[in-house]
Amino acid sequence: MGCCNKECGLIAGAVIGAVVAILGGVLIPVGNRIIKGTVEKESVIEPGSTAYDNWVTTGAAVYRQFWLFDVKNPVEVVQYGAKPVVVEKGPYTYRTRYLPRANITFNPNDTVSFLLPLNAIFEPAMSVGPEEDKVTSLNLAVAGAYSMFPEEVHPFLNALIKSSNSSLFQYRTVKELLWGYKDPMLKSTLGVFVPYNNTYDGYYTVYTGKEDISRVGIIDRWRGERSLPYWNDTYCDMINGTDASSFPPFLDKKKPLYFFSSDICRSVSASYEKTMDLKGIKVYRYTLLPSTLASPTVNPDNRCFCKNPKTTKNCTLAGVLDIGPCKDARPIYISLPHFLQGSPSLREAILGLNPSEEHHQTFLDVEPTTGFSLRFAKRIQLNMMYGPSNVITVLEKVKDYTVFPILWMNETAALDEATADMFKKELISRIQMLEIIQQSLLGTGLTVFALCLIFYCVVRRRRSKSMF
Repeated sequence: MGCCNKECGLIAGAVIGAVVAILGGVLIPVGNRIIKGTVEKESVIEPGSTAYDNWVTTGAAVYRQFWLFDVKNPVEVVQYGAKPVVVEKGPYTYRTRYLPRANITFNPNDTVSFLLPLNAIFEPAMSVGPEEDKVTSLNLAVAGAYSMFPEEVHPFLNALIKSSNSSLFQYRTVKELLWGYKDPMLKSTLGVFVPYNNTYDGYYTVYTGKEDISRVGIIDRWRGERSLPYWNDTYCDMINGTDASSFPPFLDKKKPLYFFSSDICRSVSASYEKTMDLKGIKVYRYTLLPSTLASPTVNPDNRCFCKNPKTTKNCTLAGVLDIGPCKDARPIYISLPHFLQGSPSLREAILGLNPSEEHHQTFLDVEPTTGFSLRFAKRIQLNMMYGPSNVITVLEKVKDYTVFPILWMNETAALDEATADMFKKELISRIQMLEIIQQSLLGTGLTVFALCLIFYCVVRRRRSKSMF
């Protein structure tokens, strides 16, 4: 009887272990459904959701850091045709996007429309010096007029340059170059970001995700249109993806992320690079591929972005994007800082550039379950172009068309410790707890089942031996 009771107990233990293991196995799909449902509910852009609370307000502080290129040999460039020597000066840091989204309107087709207010506040503690610091930089009026006016007007332009005592370069404060100054030649206000303060980006119309969570945050319209009016090409004029502040949840690292940037007047994609830890939260890092700004000879999709074969070496120049079509025809060229991933000729024309993947690459760190961007660095260089002229005195010694760097900026944000702790408490810890329960039940059940089965076999074997 004792042996029988022991065997029965082991069988019962094995059954219980199997039941516990099955319960743990059953909890896996059930738990996944719970997690999926919770994330989808909190990711929808509607009042009351976690996504909406962070979406309406600015969330993490967003900063724009500027490094300006200070020309060290302006006289030699103008008088002798020497290559410009530059030294970057910065950062000069401004807090931006600190105002909530404006004119929020929910539409009946699962979309919401809004404006993004644009303002900048100088942050002295995060800067190398005051806004009154001065640098020698390219003369925006001279370079701009050279490109915008036809050659027939260049004699008049040359007279205008001389009468206003202007030259190819100018000595200005950081504040003037960024936010505006009265130009003596054109008698108007010029600046890299004129106008900026008290303006808006948008209207944006994006999907709320209420009907289809896979479309949450994806842009439906920008300024009332589903495509851009700049490039006269179906591909280049596409508005793809989100605004990069978030993406639809449950990321697949094999698929790129698409986002639209009004700063560069086009949509781009970023690909998964690696998994990282950000304040105890697992994130996927996405970066731009070199093909994004590759020349059309390497990436044929970029041919519709090439508008001026003369200044882009017959569309073979890599690493720059002429955004003049969306900037009132002003000769503005976008690139990565220090012409990272650009043609060698760009760096050879300007001495003092030193591109670095670590410091000049654009990246997004996205939490894969929710699709929230928890840290990003959007790094862009603004350039203008000038070239040779037999008429304009300050350009007589220039030998070739030059894409000249004015400044580069790093628009960046990252969640703080308090937000990270809340994120981990409200989401990550719950997911981890559910996974621990699942794994514990499955592991304990399988262990009990296996041990009871082993001991049952041992007892049976001993019992069989004792009978002989």
